[in-house]
Amino acid sequence: MTPAQPFSRRVALFILLSVGTCFASAHIAARISFDNGTGLLTAVVFRSIVTLGLLSLLAVVYKQSIKLRWRLVPWQLLLGLLIAIQSISIYSAVSRIPVGIALLTVNTFPVQLALISWLLGGKPPTKARASIMGLILIGLILALDIPALAQSDQSNIDLWLIGIGFALFAAFSFALGLWVTENKLSRVQGSARSFYTMLTVLCLTLSAGSVDIIPGGLSLPETGVGLATLLLLSGLYACAFIMLFMLAPRLNLAQNASAMNIEPVASLTLGWLILGQALSPMQIVGGAVVVSCIVAFAQLKK
Repeated sequence: MTPAQPFSRRVALFILLSVGTCFASAHIAARISFDNGTGLLTAVVFRSIVTLGLLSLLAVVYKQSIKLRWRLVPWQLLLGLLIAIQSISIYSAVSRIPVGIALLTVNTFPVQLALISWLLGGKPPTKARASIMGLILIGLILALDIPALAQSDQSNIDLWLIGIGFALFAAFSFALGLWVTENKLSRVQGSARSFYTMLTVLCLTLSAGSVDIIPGGLSLPETGVGLATLLLLSGLYACAFIMLFMLAPRLNLAQNASAMNIEPVASLTLGWLILGQALSPMQIVGGAVVVSCIVAFAQLKK
């Protein structure tokens, strides 16, 4: 079979910008659903079921193999565990702090991936990349607007610290998952890897809910708005995930992946328009620094 021709750069960028905006919109919907009684684990379960269903349908329609060698099963289970932790952590952050700030923090995963790769035997960061890492840290500090946060009450400070902690842990889990994918599962077909990852996330999340690790984690929405946004976030996430999965070979990601950094920008904008999560000028400057440095970091990696 002749490989499909890559999209033109304009089309590829449009698709990637759309995918990033869908992911951002899903997190906005998640925050609204959480505010209407939906449990964190419920959101992950619904999202996983919809995505898994679409992956299964595509595997049948396109006759894609989901075979996996037994020696790779432990690494595949580890990947699923890491993505489950990442999913729960990011929703824990989104439910506590502004969505845009949470996603800005999560999008530092390329920096954490570089450090993980170095610690696990890879090359150390160059001076240029180390400098950009420092600038990203400065940008995050600006985005947190420490002076304004310090003037708020202790409960709000604690909420922000917990939220940022969860966002950083989500970034770490995702970065480690990428390392496992690149170094241990790179030869596994994308359809099989995605299918088993989503299946593992679903099973682990249901298990966590059954033993009540997160009190109220499997709570159902209390209002119609909560149910509607739960279904919306599941659909948006599944569509973006599948679009990226299906079209990746034609998107020239080595050249165009930086367009995915639209996600935190879209989250900041939608959070302001829909949730009323306005940011101070210092936070906006910090967000711009983080996004710009992450794009530059990706260019240096290439």
